[in-house]
Amino acid sequence: MIVTTNTASFEEQINNIIKYSSGFLDGVQKGKTVFLKELGKATILSMSQYVDAQARSNPAALHHIYEWNKTGSPSARLFDLQYTVSNLGLSIGGTFRQSKTIKEDSKVPFYDKARIMEKGIPVTITPNKRVLAFKSGGETIFTTDSVTVRNPGGNEVEGSFEDAIDEFVKFYFKQSFLKASGIYDYISKPTLFKKELAAGARLGKSKGFQTGFKWIANVKMGVE
Repeated sequence: MIVTTNTASFEEQINNIIKYSSGFLDGVQKGKTVFLKELGKATILSMSQYVDAQARSNPAALHHIYEWNKTGSPSARLFDLQYTVSNLGLSIGGTFRQSKTIKEDSKVPFYDKARIMEKGIPVTITPNKRVLAFKSGGETIFTTDSVTVRNPGGNEVEGSFEDAIDEFVKFYFKQSFLKASGIYDYISKPTLFKKELAAGARLGKSKGFQTGFKWIANVKMGVE
């Protein structure tokens, strides 16, 4: 007895599944920019909140990147975080704002306060009248000479904002943010690929591309 089987239909399904898989990867690649933009938004939001929390727990180090007497307050930040998406991936950068508030015993805002203190740039104060008056060690000092403040932010301030950002990227981002936001679980379980596999066996690459793009572009990031 000779049994013959028509395998043409089976082979077509297998070929379509292969094409579906290839199309899925192409769709993911195409949708990566959308994903990275959403990741950028979520990251800078979480990063800003992280810096606020660090500032509240250690105001001596991070008071300079907020308006006077409002350390850790989101509405008083003197920094802005931005993200850019390119063919190299996602990049995060930051800029400092000008302070608008006036410190006690001063008459004008401290120009470039956040940047100067972060970089540890010495500040020279020259009296615009005949005598310069300031407090030091609880005492009021009067002098006709210019005064140079070697470390205007204090010993703990220089480089502390950059350190906080580095800590977020190296530790919090990998250990907490990716899991807490739901991104890790979503990426590690591409359930949409499996859900649309039957349709992919019929439609091939076009269905794979559509599914891959939808999957990567619709990642939900639980960050508020």
